[in-house]
Amino acid sequence: MAEHPELVAEMPAVARLSTPERLKHAQKRRAQQLKKWAQTEKEMQGTKSGAERKRRRRKSNSQEKRVMFPASVQLLEAAARHDAEEVRQFLQSGVSPDLCNEDGLTALHQCCIDDYGDVVTVLLEAGADVNARDSELWTPLHAAATCGHLRLVQLLIRRGADLLAVNSDGNMPYDLCEDEVTLDCIETAMAEQGITQEKIEEARAATERDMVREIRQLLQAGADLDAPRGHGATLLHIAAANGYAEAAELLLEHRAGVATKDEDGWEPLHAAACWGQVPLVELLVAHGADLNSKSTLDETPLDVCGDEEIRAKLLELKHKHDAVMKSHDKHKSLLQRRTSSAGSRG
Repeated sequence: MAEHPELVAEMPAVARLSTPERLKHAQKRRAQQLKKWAQTEKEMQGTKSGAERKRRRRKSNSQEKRVMFPASVQLLEAAARHDAEEVRQFLQSGVSPDLCNEDGLTALHQCCIDDYGDVVTVLLEAGADVNARDSELWTPLHAAATCGHLRLVQLLIRRGADLLAVNSDGNMPYDLCEDEVTLDCIETAMAEQGITQEKIEEARAATERDMVREIRQLLQAGADLDAPRGHGATLLHIAAANGYAEAAELLLEHRAGVATKDEDGWEPLHAAACWGQVPLVELLVAHGADLNSKSTLDETPLDVCGDEEIRAKLLELKHKHDAVMKSHDKHKSLLQRRTSSAGSRG
């Protein structure tokens, strides 16, 4: 088929042709076009056939290669489907019952949430850790108690579940249980084990004691107290969220950053405000924490606070801070005027 420049070049010659000759010339050109299109179509078909063959080969190869998931994924998936027999087969093949996902959640945690008693039994008989902890330090008993699954709570307690286990929010299983019958079961077990209020308070304080010990070790090693941990939170964020006054005081004494932000742009004051830690709010503000600091979502500590007592305290501190700053600015302005006046007289 002629290209456009060729057609333009021959137009004067075509114009000199008679009508029959022009018709014959057009038919010739049309035949050339059809031949060219037929050739192009054939080549396209060949390309498509080749691509199709490649697709078939890829499909064939993909059928030969099986996608393999980690054992932890397979075990958790089988547990989530309430497939006790498949879980048993995995465990008999040597898979550990304590495998977990990226959040530390084991199959036992999952089944205690879903109330799959038969799978829980299979896991425990295979040696699953009844006191396994996820990334937020929840044990299976925390999960069962929160959901009010009485029979699972009873089973876990019989298997040695720690009634004094404290999660990252400072809660024990009985703190989270709202079902009266299940709560009565837990409290009865605590009484039978001789757990007193003194032991409860001692267990709650153990986590802070461990943190204080860790801080002292970091200080001796000359380590960075503001080194980010999970989600960018520092030790001061953690102490603020949990109300660990001794740990926070030790950190602040050694100049831990009150303005250090986590991945959400929260400063330690945001954490203390969010989790209702009044003494920590006062302590942080006393050490220069910014009441107007904003997160990545443009939230101040007051914005993330849901507790009315904390909100009242934050507002009180904010008013005091604003009054002090106003007085400071006024005093500074007065000094500047006096200095300027003295300079002009000199």
